[in-house]
Amino acid sequence: MKNFALMVEYDGCAFSGWQRQQNAPSVQQTLEEAIRRGLGSQVNLIGAGRTDAGVHALGQVCNFRSDTRIPADKLPFVLNRELPHTVQVQSAFEVPWGFHARYLAKGKHYRYIIRGARFPSALWHHRAWQIPYALDVEAMREAAAALTGTHDFKAFCASGSEVKSTVRTLYRIEINRSGSEILFDFYGNGFLYNMVRILVGTLAYVGQGRISPDQVSAILEGADRRQAGITAPPYGLY
Repeated sequence: MKNFALMVEYDGCAFSGWQRQQNAPSVQQTLEEAIRRGLGSQVNLIGAGRTDAGVHALGQVCNFRSDTRIPADKLPFVLNRELPHTVQVQSAFEVPWGFHARYLAKGKHYRYIIRGARFPSALWHHRAWQIPYALDVEAMREAAAALTGTHDFKAFCASGSEVKSTVRTLYRIEINRSGSEILFDFYGNGFLYNMVRILVGTLAYVGQGRISPDQVSAILEGADRRQAGITAPPYGLY
C-alpha cells in the first residue's frame, strides 16, 4: 500500500464544492470515482482544504492510499482519461505514509480576480467578478496592510460559522493590476468560511471610496460581520 499526493486543477462552476455531498456533484466524488475506475480500487481522498460551490482551483493538493503498481508519474495520464474536462490532475507524487494533505498543510494561497472594465467580457464570465468602473488599487493596498498579521477575523467570517477560534494569520496580501484585471493574492495559515470573499468585498468598497482605508482597522477590531463589505461572488476565487 502506497500513499499518493495529487495536484489538481478544476473549474468550480461544474461542482457544488470540494466535499462529497448527497445530491450534488462534488470535486471529491468525481476524483474518487475516477480513481476507482482507473486504478480499480475504492479510496478515501483527503483534500488540503474545502472550496465552496463555484470556487476554482489552480493547485489543490489531495492524497489517497492505494496498492496500485502504477508509478506516481503515470497517474495523471491514467486519471485524466477518466475525468471530465472540468477537473484534471496536473501532477502526482508518492509521499510518506504519514502524509496528510489537510493536517500537514504549511499554508494556503488564494487568488481573487476582479475585472474592472466598462463592459463585461464573455470570456471572463464566471472567471472573475466583473465591476464596470475603476478601483483605487493604492487605497486597497493601504487597507490590506492593516489586515496582515495574526488577528481575530470574526468580522470577515460568514455568520453562523461554527469554529473554535476565529483567529488566523495572514502572512501577506498582494494586490496587482494586470490590464483590466486586479489580482488579489492572500497567503495565510488558514482561512475562515467565506473569509477571502468577504475581505475582497470589503477591499472593493475601499477601492470604490465607500469606506476609507483607515476604517478597515476599526472593522477588524470591532469583530462585527455587519460592518464589513459584501461577500464577493465565488467564481472570482481560485
